[in-house]
Amino acid sequence: MRFAVMVEGQEDVTWDDWRDLAATCERLGFETLLRSDHYLSVDDRRERGSLDAWGTICALAATTTTLRLGTLVSPATFRHPSVLAKLAVTADHVSGGRIELGVGTGWWEAEHEAYGFDFPSMKVRMDRMAEQLEVIAGSFREGPFTFAGEHYAVRDLDARPRPVQDPLPIVMGGAAKPRGAGLAARFAAEYNAVGATPQECLEVRGRLDQACQDAGRIPATLPLSVMCGFLVGRDVQDLAERADRLGAWRGQPVDIADLGRRWLVGTPDRLVERIREYAGMGVERIVLQHHLHRDHAALELLAERVVPELA
Repeated sequence: MRFAVMVEGQEDVTWDDWRDLAATCERLGFETLLRSDHYLSVDDRRERGSLDAWGTICALAATTTTLRLGTLVSPATFRHPSVLAKLAVTADHVSGGRIELGVGTGWWEAEHEAYGFDFPSMKVRMDRMAEQLEVIAGSFREGPFTFAGEHYAVRDLDARPRPVQDPLPIVMGGAAKPRGAGLAARFAAEYNAVGATPQECLEVRGRLDQACQDAGRIPATLPLSVMCGFLVGRDVQDLAERADRLGAWRGQPVDIADLGRRWLVGTPDRLVERIREYAGMGVERIVLQHHLHRDHAALELLAERVVPELA
C-alpha cells in the first residue's frame, strides 16, 4: 500500500504551515503531499484564508527533494486548460519530476460566486473538464496539436517545455459514473474514490475495469486510490483528545462512531485493519486527509505504527 497526505489548503494553512508539513512528510517517508485547490473555506468559515494551490506547490517543489506534490483536485472552472497545464509543467521542472495533476469539475458554488468564476450546470462542467483533459494531455505530448471544442480551442499548439515526467500523471476522482469513468480510462494515471467505504471502492473498481475494457486499456494500468479523513490515537484517551480538537476546529462536536463509517478512526492497530480491508477491495493508495494540519504528532504516529505494517 502507498500513502499520501492531503491537506485542505483553504482552511487557513499558512506558508509556514506548508513548509513545516512538507518537511515532516518528507522526513517521515510519506510518498506524496497533496492539497485541495480551493479559494474559500468549505467549512464556510469566511475568516479562514487560502494560498493559491499551484503557487504553493511550486514553492514547496523548491524546498523538498523526494516528496511528490500535487492537487486533489484542480477544478476545471478556475483556469484555462493551457494555463493549468503550464502551471503543472512548471512545477514538474522545479521539482525535477515530482508532480501530480488532479483534475475535477469544481463543486463549491459559494467560492465561485465570491471570486467571480462561472458555475454552470454539472453537465456543462463535465463538458469543460472533458475538453480540458484533451488540451492538457495534448500539451504534455510531443509535437503540435489542434483542438476545437465548444468551450476551448487551441491551434498548432506545441507546448514547450514538456514535463520532466513522461507522462506527468493526471489524477481524476469521484464515484466512477459512466462518463467520468470513461474519461479516466482515456486520460488518468490514477482514479481516486473520495470518502468511499471498502465496499464502495470494490464497486468503483468494477466500473473502472469495465470502462478500461471499453476503451481498450488494461484495467491494471489504472490504479485506484481512496481519500479518507483520519483520526488516530495511541489509546482511547489520546483518540478522544484529538476528537475534541477536531470538533473545536470544525465548530461542532465529533461523534467518533459516526466518523468511523467513512474515516479511518481508532488506534494504529484499528487503522491497519481497516486499510487492509481497502487493499482487499483493490485500493492501491490511501490518501490521508489531514484536517488537523498542525498536528504533526499524528503523522509521526502513522509513520511509526501504521505505514510499516502495510508498505
